[in-house]
Amino acid sequence: MWNRLLSMRRWGHVFRRIVPLLRSPRVPFREKLLFAVPVLLYWIAPDLLNFLPVDDVAVTLLLMNWFTERAERYL
Repeated sequence: MWNRLLSMRRWGHVFRRIVPLLRSPRVPFREKLLFAVPVLLYWIAPDLLNFLPVDDVAVTLLLMNWFTERAERYL
């Protein structure tokens, strides 16, 4: 797992695929919400989530990786 998270090749794939996956009509809206809502919530209200001492960018990157893996199942 850590090898994949630290792989520059994997992150290149995630950055290339995130926007097309979010725009794809084949990816269910529910899956898109599972990515967008936590990211927006964490960026808008980080003070409400004090128990996670992680930077906003790190949370967004982890959720991007998770969403890309889930959404590619629909393609």
